Amino acid sequence: MSVWLHVIGIGEDGVDGLSAAARSLIGDAEAVFGGARHLELLGSLAEGRETRAWPRPFQAGVAELVGHRGRRTVVMASGDPLWFGVGARLMQHFPASEVTFLPVPSSYSLAAARMGWPLQDTACISLHGRPVAALALHLSPGARLLCLTSDARTIDDAAAVLRANGYGDSPMTVLGHLGGPDESRHEMAAHSLPDADVLPALNVLAIDCRLDPGWVPLSRAAGLPDDAFEHDGKMTKREVRAMTLARLAPQPGQHLWDIGAGCGSVAIEWLRSGAWMRATGLEPHVERRAMAARNAVTLGVPGLELRADTAPDGLADMDAPDAVFVGGGVSDRAVLDAAWHALSPGGRLVANAVTVEGQAVLTALWQERGGDLVRLQVERAGPVGEMHGWRPAMPVMQWAVIRA
Repeated sequence: MSVWLHVIGIGEDGVDGLSAAARSLIGDAEAVFGGARHLELLGSLAEGRETRAWPRPFQAGVAELVGHRGRRTVVMASGDPLWFGVGARLMQHFPASEVTFLPVPSSYSLAAARMGWPLQDTACISLHGRPVAALALHLSPGARLLCLTSDARTIDDAAAVLRANGYGDSPMTVLGHLGGPDESRHEMAAHSLPDADVLPALNVLAIDCRLDPGWVPLSRAAGLPDDAFEHDGKMTKREVRAMTLARLAPQPGQHLWDIGAGCGSVAIEWLRSGAWMRATGLEPHVERRAMAARNAVTLGVPGLELRADTAPDGLADMDAPDAVFVGGGVSDRAVLDAAWHALSPGGRLVANAVTVEGQAVLTALWQERGGDLVRLQVERAGPVGEMHGWRPAMPVMQWAVIRA
């Protein structure tokens, strides 16, 4: 089938910002879909066309589009439809051979122009309909962030995240109705906000990250301090956790199973390691699941999925993993066998054991399936009377293997 669906970006300047090609496609369309604001911006250009305000839920609009297949149809979108826009979701339902895209400058491009920030050196984040807690992951001294928001209330939530992470002095600029006649600019700091009533609902938030005096920024590298997490003492400690993440070898977009997730430290560091990461933690203890959920929010990865199931039975209906960490239940051979069989070729399995029983299971699996078996011993300096000495932690046996 030839192209029948045209996804056209529109800005706050409305029809004036559309190309001649875009105007022609709209004028020839049998139906025009879009948000109520988009259709209003079209004005007289949409007269004589069948117009459809995008329904809720989103899938209802997709179903209507499917019914228009083969008819000349336009979907209006904000700015660049393929940058945090409707275009990405439409491409999950229609082949590229049936769709064309005509973007206009995105809100990010316009915001970068107003701020004088090179776009390639700026992090572009969407907080629109997404947890604002995810902002914490992108905070670092000197970072420049452009954030799409849901409305003016997002500004308060974002400022709270900045203050909680030691970035309360960071300048914030709220850019409203970019590119239109009502464009506005409000400047403030995270610790001193104006009343929300004076801020426009349609805005992009620009943040120039500046660390407050006395704060130490968190690294994205594996091995966060233990006290970065709320925990009950039963957790994979910093040095062992760093070595565990190195053997899990996270890659962008991959999925981790964390069996016996505890406070979530390994899964959270996996999620912090790159873009589009996924992690599912199995933790049967409700108090530890609650801790893991709070840690995920605090450390900027609220997308951590937590399940109350126990392994191996709870693994049956989970999305396939790219890597598996077994930190709890390692003495149960059935758990490790289930994790192994869930992996595709190239998948990684890492298991840590401190008990004699768990170490016996790992030794047997190493002999059967290969991989690397190492013993990790960490000692920390501490006081011995008026002097200092080394206090050893319990040794950890680690089995790491890649499925062929």
